[in-house]
Amino acid sequence: MKLRFRDHYSRRRTRAQRVCAFAAILSLLSVLLMAASRSSDAAPLGTLVSVEGVRDNQLVGYGLVVGLNGSGDGQQIRYTGQSIANVLKQFGVTLPEGIRLRSRNVAAVMVSANFPAGYVPGQKIDVTVSSMGDAKSLRGGTLLLTPLRAADGVVYALAQGNLVVPGVSAQGRSGSSVTINATAAGRIPQGATIEQEIPSDIDAKPFVRLSLKRPSFQTATSIVAAIDRMAGPGAATSRDGTSVEVRAPEDPTARVAFLAKLTAINVTPQKEPPRVVFNSRTGTVVISQGMTVSPAAVSHGTLKVTISEGAIVSQPNPLGGGKTAVVPLSQVDVQQDGNRMFNWPAGVSLQKIVDTINSTGASPDDVMAILQALDEAGALNGELVVI
Repeated sequence: MKLRFRDHYSRRRTRAQRVCAFAAILSLLSVLLMAASRSSDAAPLGTLVSVEGVRDNQLVGYGLVVGLNGSGDGQQIRYTGQSIANVLKQFGVTLPEGIRLRSRNVAAVMVSANFPAGYVPGQKIDVTVSSMGDAKSLRGGTLLLTPLRAADGVVYALAQGNLVVPGVSAQGRSGSSVTINATAAGRIPQGATIEQEIPSDIDAKPFVRLSLKRPSFQTATSIVAAIDRMAGPGAATSRDGTSVEVRAPEDPTARVAFLAKLTAINVTPQKEPPRVVFNSRTGTVVISQGMTVSPAAVSHGTLKVTISEGAIVSQPNPLGGGKTAVVPLSQVDVQQDGNRMFNWPAGVSLQKIVDTINSTGASPDDVMAILQALDEAGALNGELVVI
């Protein structure tokens, strides 16, 4: 009996140990899942901020595109002829006084480029070439050597090369034409060479300032905490929700390595509030996740007004001695489609509402009108942005 009791007790203890072990495993899995969810929300610091003093700069210049097959500027664009004369003068060719150049194979253009931070002389950047006059197409053209200047007037790059124009244009003898995409602008990949480096003041201060791309007090606090864990307490400070100051090494070489390590740390940013973005030009509606609507009922009708103008000929009686006259005739028609009442319960997602409205054949303008009405009524639990 004692052996049986001991075996029964041992079996109960083993069963209890298994239950405890299973509970411990579940707890561990829940902790791992929570950590994974938090880490999935985290993002590298370099994607959330920009380093003050490390920025791109814009360059612009004026030049000529040659080699066009009769699709360049017309004779009414006089500055194109003046530019051609100036180019010829640089090569020792002088035109007689009063001569106006007429060449449909040349177009005056503006050349723009983006100068990335840290680029040094010898590196190449892409350029965009856009027509200034009435050139029909820049396809097949070549940009002559064009200096590119920054806002300070200093030349930082030189551009030249053959254009890549994605658009196509065709015209018949009768004047009918077909154009696909833009033909008055093109790009030159790697078409400009850096001639002078733009100075940076990133090494002039004992600290590095990080500017948040999306200002937020919560995100700034998370950034300060993450930097303090990496570099020690007090390494980072934030006076507002737009920037964070970090103590940095004075040695430029050490500062570069410090910034590389700094921008690689993971930070959990503040979650963006639910938002609806409507593009009034294209009718595009974008709804972020988590957007809901409070209980509401909406009735939206379509009012269609048609105004047509015409004329009738008033022909008098042959014996009346009157004159034939044209009398204007205006006709106004008003048509209103049947209204439908939509009623949604609390907590319904906005996506379901939009799907319901679209199922009735409503246009994007109707959808936007309903969304604006919901926002004005306070039933839209989020932000409405119209661009």
